[in-house]
Amino acid sequence: QSAIFNFQSLLTVILLLICTCAYIRSLAPSLLDKNKTGLLGIFWKCARIGERKSPYVAVCCVVMAFCILFVQ
Repeated sequence: QSAIFNFQSLLTVILLLICTCAYIRSLAPSLLDKNKTGLLGIFWKCARIGERKSPYVAVCCVVMAFCILFVQ
């Protein structure tokens, strides 16, 4: 199945996108800051979520890893 139809896979993809965008913004902020609107603005917004809500994102990543490793 694709990640669109499987809810757990969709959550995994979203978490990976948030973490990746936050990491890229920490390395090269100008890369994401120049595209704050439009279609590429999604990556800037994901980086903002990763920066501002980092404890919650980290907890979600740990819970998701636990579910993938031990529940499935």
